[in-house]
Amino acid sequence: MTTSHKPLFSRALALDPERLHFAAHSHHLWPDASFDGQVRAWVEANHFADRKWDLVFGEVVPEAQRHVAKELGLPDPETVVFAPNTHDFLIRIFSGFETRPIHILTTDGEFHAFRRQAERWEEAGEAVVTRVSLEPFDTFDQRFVAAAAGGGFDAIVVSQVFFKTGQAIGCIDDLAALARPEGPWVVVDGYHGFMATPTDLSTVADRIFYVSGGYKYAMTGEGAGFLHAPDGFCARPVVTGWFAEFGNLMGPPEGVQYRGDAGRFWGATFDSTPLYRFNGVRRMLEENGLTTADVSAHADQLSSRFFEALQGGECGRLGEAAVLNPPSGDNRPRARFLALKHKDAQAWRADLLAANVVTDVRDEVIRFGFGLYQDDEDVETLIAVCGRRFG
Repeated sequence: MTTSHKPLFSRALALDPERLHFAAHSHHLWPDASFDGQVRAWVEANHFADRKWDLVFGEVVPEAQRHVAKELGLPDPETVVFAPNTHDFLIRIFSGFETRPIHILTTDGEFHAFRRQAERWEEAGEAVVTRVSLEPFDTFDQRFVAAAAGGGFDAIVVSQVFFKTGQAIGCIDDLAALARPEGPWVVVDGYHGFMATPTDLSTVADRIFYVSGGYKYAMTGEGAGFLHAPDGFCARPVVTGWFAEFGNLMGPPEGVQYRGDAGRFWGATFDSTPLYRFNGVRRMLEENGLTTADVSAHADQLSSRFFEALQGGECGRLGEAAVLNPPSGDNRPRARFLALKHKDAQAWRADLLAANVVTDVRDEVIRFGFGLYQDDEDVETLIAVCGRRFG
């Protein structure tokens, strides 16, 4: 039996007490600590007024950098920089290539932020994109690394955990070994990995870019995208904001200069409120002795019970679906959701929503996400609802 952590989410849960929210992987509910962070941002912005940015860059940003670095095992917090979303960072990183077209190796399973941008670059003649199929996933790591090792690529872009299927890669170290400041640059999309599964980048931090944010498992909401940028890679992005010219500057004295750390990827004026929320959530977790491993174990226990019910016929026709990322019982990184593929996925999602059970769907894949604000009783209720509606 799992421990209930619902008191940490009392505000969000009270807004719709009858709702079963099993979309933690998509639109994670916010804990009370994020509300406190939101209020603190307002108070300090008005209290410090003209001195606000001294506080933001003197205390708020450094604290957020330390939290990210601790979570990912990064040796230096100053390799972390923030932006409203990860797309901003993709644009800045890729602007740093001096020749066109850019030759990119990626997959057919990337999230829309990169998928759409890569397709548009192709249309415009800005990029030549090679996509490796996720399936069969049993051989994905070997096939993707072999393609990368074949050479000829300026950039390699891959998700740590794929957003649609929940499958996780195990080849980050192999890809990092190929990375060079002159190219290829390796960009890992960690949006379904950061604070979803324990992640240690300590041995590869000097060779890979890692992008993620607070929208999902960091329980922070929009606006808290971040980038870990290795030293020496993309020293002078062409797309650049004026915040990148504050600090220890490098570059030709007659030209545009950049910070020497990850601050070279800063944009322009931004809303610091999401960082207040992020810091508040991280403090809450520390105060309650909750690590990502602990939260993952909680979610895994809930998802394993639901998977067991699927296999045992307790969920009716949902049991006919192919589970793309079943619980494995090993220590491999995994998503905090179960992805069920079936031709009726869209209809199932709509039927559950009519019963005030929130999931989400991607094409023929319905996803059930598990998090800290659910407990055993919630899962049993979910199973019962599925049994009644799909039995």
